[in-house]
Amino acid sequence: MAFELSAEHQTFRTVVRDFAEAEIGPYAAEWDREHHFPVDVVRAMGQLGLFGLTAPEEYGGAGGDLTSLCVAIEEIGRVDQSLGITLEAAVGLGITPILAYGTAEQKQYWLPDLVAGRALAGFGLTEPGSGSDAGATSTKAVLDGDEWVIDGAKQFITNSGTEITSCVTVTARTGQTASGHPEISAIIVPSGTPGFTVEPAYDKLGWHASDTHPLTFSGARVPADHLLGTRGEGFGQFLATLDDGRIAIAALAVGCIRAMVDASVPYANERTAFGVPIGSKQAVAFQIADLQVMAEAAQLLTYKAAALRDNGAPRAAVKQAAAVAKLYSTESAVTATRIATQVHGGYGFMEEYPVARFYRDAKILEIGEGTSEIQRLLIARGMGLPVE
Repeated sequence: MAFELSAEHQTFRTVVRDFAEAEIGPYAAEWDREHHFPVDVVRAMGQLGLFGLTAPEEYGGAGGDLTSLCVAIEEIGRVDQSLGITLEAAVGLGITPILAYGTAEQKQYWLPDLVAGRALAGFGLTEPGSGSDAGATSTKAVLDGDEWVIDGAKQFITNSGTEITSCVTVTARTGQTASGHPEISAIIVPSGTPGFTVEPAYDKLGWHASDTHPLTFSGARVPADHLLGTRGEGFGQFLATLDDGRIAIAALAVGCIRAMVDASVPYANERTAFGVPIGSKQAVAFQIADLQVMAEAAQLLTYKAAALRDNGAPRAAVKQAAAVAKLYSTESAVTATRIATQVHGGYGFMEEYPVARFYRDAKILEIGEGTSEIQRLLIARGMGLPVE
């Protein structure tokens, strides 16, 4: 079964690629060095319609599909992974939960600015004491009259501290189920809420132009109607959100691999050793051939998963395809950056060449939105194995 992009998707790819190469590519290294979040470019991405690709027209979106979002993330990520994850998190983790589970009033209040790129939203799931074990949420929210009072902490939260961040949706314990398990709900916390503190940004290995902060909540009060979806179903809502997000992360990884192909082929043709281009040597040529294989395989797996999601396939099938795409694409991206750095030799270790930046950026792809180990667990369970 083939998963060819439509003519409309191909045209859209050209539009995004032209934008990325003109507005992001020339400045990405500088933003990386300065750890600068380019808010003006983010707004320009909004004007291009990138944040509204999957949102209905009534909120200013395009009413498009997940495949379109993957195309955009791949092309942005091909020139800069930091802006790629900014887009991925803004839509997949910021907009999607509100769009999927919000009330009519919540959607009308939050989505127009988020869809237009005038604002960003964060997604607060991970905590200092719980990474892959996301169900071990310790943040608590107690209903006091007509307000939720939130106490706890979140970490590694993307788009949570920019000057245009409008809110963060967080999971919190809101009680206990009849079976004695924690009742976990999702609550929208507006930026600037007293008791909600965005801590200083992390000093990260990569994604230097992406905004990432730890968050703390100390008696933060929000109105009761900021509950997102049904009380007690927040954890399930976030897990469903992550299924789609993993497909989008796979697209970001595809962009990373494509960037390594783009960098390695001309370098191997131009760089000479022993009087000939290094690309004429099998040791180098075969490595670059492997990059192309990884790029094509990762792209096919990613767009297969997106097509299943767009065509309404059963959730179990989407979950499995998302995990496969995320696992293969992200691990291949890490390998691809290592190979491309090796092809570039000593120059690959120098920041003047983009492969060094992509090498630093790639590792987190295997960790964020579900580690490689979690993806293998999901895949094995999807195959019917009783793995724990």
